[in-house]
Amino acid sequence: MIGETDAEGGTPRKVFLSYARADVEAARKVVALLEGGGFDVWWDGLIEGGATYQQKIEEALDSADCVVVLWSTSSVDSHWVRDEAESGRERHRLVPLSLDGTMPPLGFRQVQMIDVSRWNGRPNAPEAERILLSVSAQCSGKLDEPHHPVATAPLRHGVSRRALIAGVVGMAGVAALGAWQAGLFPIGDSDSSRISMAVLPFANLSGDEDQAWFSSGLSNELRAVLSRNPRLRVSAPTTSNALDEEGADEFAEAKRLGVDNILRGSVQLAGETMRISAEVVQISDGLVRWADTFDRALTDIFELQSDIARTVALSLIQQIASEEEARESLAEQQQVGGTDDVAAYEAYLRGHAFYDLSAGVESDRAALAQFDAAIVADPAYAAAHAMRATMLAAVANATTDASEIARFYDQSIAAAQRSIELEPRLAIGHLALGFALNNGRLDRKRARPHYEKARELAPQDADILRSAAIFFGFGPETKLARQMIDDAIALDPLNARAYRTAGYVAYMAHDYPLVISRMEEALALNPKLASAYNAIGAALYAQGRYDKAIAAFEAEPVAIFKHTGLAITKAAMGDKAGGETALQAVVDEYGDAATYQQAQIFAQWGDGDTAMEKLEQAVAGRDPGVLLALNDPMLEPLRGRPDFARLLRRLTS
Repeated sequence: MIGETDAEGGTPRKVFLSYARADVEAARKVVALLEGGGFDVWWDGLIEGGATYQQKIEEALDSADCVVVLWSTSSVDSHWVRDEAESGRERHRLVPLSLDGTMPPLGFRQVQMIDVSRWNGRPNAPEAERILLSVSAQCSGKLDEPHHPVATAPLRHGVSRRALIAGVVGMAGVAALGAWQAGLFPIGDSDSSRISMAVLPFANLSGDEDQAWFSSGLSNELRAVLSRNPRLRVSAPTTSNALDEEGADEFAEAKRLGVDNILRGSVQLAGETMRISAEVVQISDGLVRWADTFDRALTDIFELQSDIARTVALSLIQQIASEEEARESLAEQQQVGGTDDVAAYEAYLRGHAFYDLSAGVESDRAALAQFDAAIVADPAYAAAHAMRATMLAAVANATTDASEIARFYDQSIAAAQRSIELEPRLAIGHLALGFALNNGRLDRKRARPHYEKARELAPQDADILRSAAIFFGFGPETKLARQMIDDAIALDPLNARAYRTAGYVAYMAHDYPLVISRMEEALALNPKLASAYNAIGAALYAQGRYDKAIAAFEAEPVAIFKHTGLAITKAAMGDKAGGETALQAVVDEYGDAATYQQAQIFAQWGDGDTAMEKLEQAVAGRDPGVLLALNDPMLEPLRGRPDFARLLRRLTS
């Protein structure tokens, strides 16, 4: 059973079931499932004749560990159901199910819903196991709020084939690592002698398209292992995946990008065995530098990983080193912050797939739900806590309610601290904590050592370099930021976001021609990239090229940046009315969430007092926009003011 008792293992967890009378048959199925899973379920079918209806409901709600609500076309119009669901939501103990695909009413859509419209009522169906896992997570109170029902692959007795494919990551990573440590790549002592390589997504040969997302997880884990090797320069995911696009000539593209080698392979299941094939190919002449195939029984995936790791290390590395040195070198290359729980690992890879999708707040919340699930399965999974912190910050950034933003950032900080507590060597944990402290608390002083630590722990991680470059570029260390973002671009030359970061680092250094060229490179890779045209417009404005600046701001897809740029530039051109109209658009659409942009406008309009008033409001509201204030060219008219100098000291002390 799935976590059905309290912490002492005694009394069953209490579940309150809320539903509309028209859905009573569906409710009976849910009751049967939960009771079969060991939960103590209260529903109105238990009320005896003559009992005080409202009193019984209130008593049951107050004593419930969580509330399961069945949304349907009938229940969304029920005031009873809404009130009962509200009780669960306020306590962060709500598990919403949709019986017929109906969306929850407004106010209840922040919690991820499980669609059970196709559930056949059987307790061994995937929907049933998701319900049980979600209810267990919410009733147990193991997670920091906000809790999300867990739409993950179900926990199983034994090991699922999909989980086994996920677990193969470690096995293939060790195989590739063995190739490096066996001396198949030339080694040198200087940075210029590092060997460059790209890890392509492994092909899924299992005949099940639903397993295709494991290819991304496999390649990401391989990169994580190999990038820890100081002798390798491993291309980041965006660039590596581009080499594997359908119709691409991977050799020609790799040569163009300066990649010396590619690692590619496949995964195939056949009955109760698994076959992993991998090879390292030298791009210059197509020579296969290393290749191997591993066939193993599908028993315990983590024991299998250990067996393959020992086999590769002892059979390859001993050719050039002692057995002791082989074992030590293998230990140094292992991932940190991981898990030995199959379900936790599978949920983590699913979460990363949503994170990579980056399709907005819905995919962010879906990723968060998966990382929550990973933590439920393994509370000591440091990497899952770090990614949970990352997604909580992403949700905070997409929220407009100030109190909600603060709450999400508080939770992000707590999750990141927990990840570091579990594994101090985890770079993504330090990065998540640095970001949450900097953007959520405006605490640059406390954030700095975590950005430095992340960079120290993962000097070959393009995403960490890019994030750190933003932090240092918005402060006094623009030269350091330029070096980091140049390194990130070298690792990930097909990533539009890397060029956009380079453009903003250049903007903070007041290098306006470089801003324009970097942003044009970013737009060539992604014509719809947010805020790139805004930076071009700001650079053109700083050069006095107002007509072209207007055109750039008009092309910006993000309204707050578009209207801010137009307000500043139109006023500079003498169109005061046009500038005021654009300012009003900023106020109308964003209100207090745009106090920093309003400060930029008033500073450029020459109204320093109002600009300072808006900046103080931005600081009080923890508007992350004020992080730009240290170098922002738009605030140059304020640089001589003592009150502005005091505000900057507060931001950096």
